[in-house]
Amino acid sequence: VIDPVGTGLVASLAHPGGNLTGLAIAELSAKRLEVLKEVVPSLSNGAVLWNAANPANAVAWRETENAARVLSVVLQSYELRNVNDFEGAFASIAQQRPDFLYVLQDALMLSHRRQIIDFASQNRLPSMFVGKEWVEEGGLMCYGVRLPEWYRRAASYVDKILSGAKPADLPMEQPTLFELAFNLK
Repeated sequence: VIDPVGTGLVASLAHPGGNLTGLAIAELSAKRLEVLKEVVPSLSNGAVLWNAANPANAVAWRETENAARVLSVVLQSYELRNVNDFEGAFASIAQQRPDFLYVLQDALMLSHRRQIIDFASQNRLPSMFVGKEWVEEGGLMCYGVRLPEWYRRAASYVDKILSGAKPADLPMEQPTLFELAFNLK
């Protein structure tokens, strides 16, 4: 979860309370925009594609806006709520002709990544994504949590809980290993 404290899911990372614990993904929007701007220094305005129906993405959108202000980049938000919104968002983005595409990942975006990657490629939009799977399928670059390591950490929580530990007593972890990947094609 992105920002479980800020979204009200847990009381604190150290003492989550209730029946929730696990892994808290760090919000990396500032770093992603910084890397994108380093790779393509002329970037000044971008399109941000995100699922507004996901409360965690509202936090990520605010962080992305804050990072953009610091970097003197103007962002246009393209809020999706379901699969039917992609076509309209793509048409608007193509008409606006931004310098880059930035995607806030969640299940909706991940399940339609091929469509998003194809759109970015066809419109020659430098693009930044969250995970390596986007780059492996043709996206330009990503910066995010190393998912295989993250899955191993999640399995350790399952083991502890199945062995009798109470979720409320297990502090939430944040990542310490990150991945930066580029598509050299």
